[in-house]
Amino acid sequence: MTEGTIWQQLLQFSVPTAIGLLFQQLYNTVDSMIVGRFVGKAALAAVGGTTPIINMLVGLCAGVATGAGVVISQSYGAKDNERLHKAVHTTILLTLIMSIVATIGGIFLVSPMLTFMKTPSDVFAEAQEYLTIYFAGIVGLLIYNMGSGILRAVGDSKRPLYFLCFSASLNVVLDLLFVLVFKWGIAGAGYATVLAQFISAMLILRTLTKTKEPYGIQWKDLALDRVMMRRIFAIGMPAGIQQAITSFSNVFVQSYINAFGGDCMAGFSSYNKLDGFLLVPVQAIAMAATTFIGQNYGAGKYDRARKGVRQSLFMSLGITGVLAVLQLTFADTLLLLFNDPSETEVLYYGKEFITWISPFYLIICFNQIYAGAMRGIGDGKTPMIIMLSCFVVFRQCYMFVADMLGANFIVIGLAYPAGWLVCSVFMSIFYRRSVLFKGLKPETFK
Repeated sequence: MTEGTIWQQLLQFSVPTAIGLLFQQLYNTVDSMIVGRFVGKAALAAVGGTTPIINMLVGLCAGVATGAGVVISQSYGAKDNERLHKAVHTTILLTLIMSIVATIGGIFLVSPMLTFMKTPSDVFAEAQEYLTIYFAGIVGLLIYNMGSGILRAVGDSKRPLYFLCFSASLNVVLDLLFVLVFKWGIAGAGYATVLAQFISAMLILRTLTKTKEPYGIQWKDLALDRVMMRRIFAIGMPAGIQQAITSFSNVFVQSYINAFGGDCMAGFSSYNKLDGFLLVPVQAIAMAATTFIGQNYGAGKYDRARKGVRQSLFMSLGITGVLAVLQLTFADTLLLLFNDPSETEVLYYGKEFITWISPFYLIICFNQIYAGAMRGIGDGKTPMIIMLSCFVVFRQCYMFVADMLGANFIVIGLAYPAGWLVCSVFMSIFYRRSVLFKGLKPETFK
């Protein structure tokens, strides 16, 4: 990515990544669609209501993957094969360790977190069952995410996409088989997801093992290199902590939503699934920007890195704007993907969330692209502090005041765009103070 037309390289990288993210969204979305239509609204609420808990642990691990990706992309851009080899093998071993911790920790937290979220009694048992199955098989998700992050860091976003498309398609087939044919209910949706994720992990590990490139895995070389581990954690842990705490903050949001009853909970779940798809383009472009900036910053091409930030921002604004308009226009049709037409109350709540929140999606582009840019140069702390301040502290203060004033469910839902706005303002300010914007040299490995 250090040579060639910038927007074309960003597009070539982000399109496969976006398709991959779409298929990744399908994992949980297909579960919601099938259980919502064929099991019932309580099952839909259970699957949707568990998302913040899943994201809390997965987000922490994903942050480490972000740090590893930055270290690997900088090493690859600098053509330092020895450093690249150490970074890859440290990353893989860290993933295996984190998988064990996430499995045990996730299962242990299921019941306390559902209770903390004030999960309605008619949803609790199914939510507990789904979450327990999910965390028991979370190793597949973590290995796939980390392995695909290694490939994307060296500019290969196609093979992770192929594997994800295959496993997501398999998830659909297994969902239909386990839920409709075997009648396993919400447990069937959980088993289908876990099995499909495990297969995608095996495919990604096989690819990294078979390749002869410097980033290939040689299992006998697995070791935790102290220098690499410190560097990965220095960049990745701020992002991971930020994602985990933000997700924990969303547990509070979900608890406020849950207080309005099962219909509102199911409606919010339907909206959230659509929200995940609409955010895919900006997330993919931000990931492309992180890799692009990491490689060019590592190669000393600072002006090219800055141009990449600007073009990433323009691309994300254009695409996100179009999708927000489409979501508003076809809201009724989209909500019927998750709900039976007879569930009028659920459809009402879902439509209200879409109508009030969708116009604010353009704001997200600024905080995502600038955060990706700063992580690309190795600064993970600044985005972490800003996002935690806005998505956790500010958002919780907003909801506390809104609840004290007796606000309705829409005002509670607007806690999300309020946090996006404040975050984007601060992220823009601090990006302009960054070493990338000023054209300073990168920090060297010590």
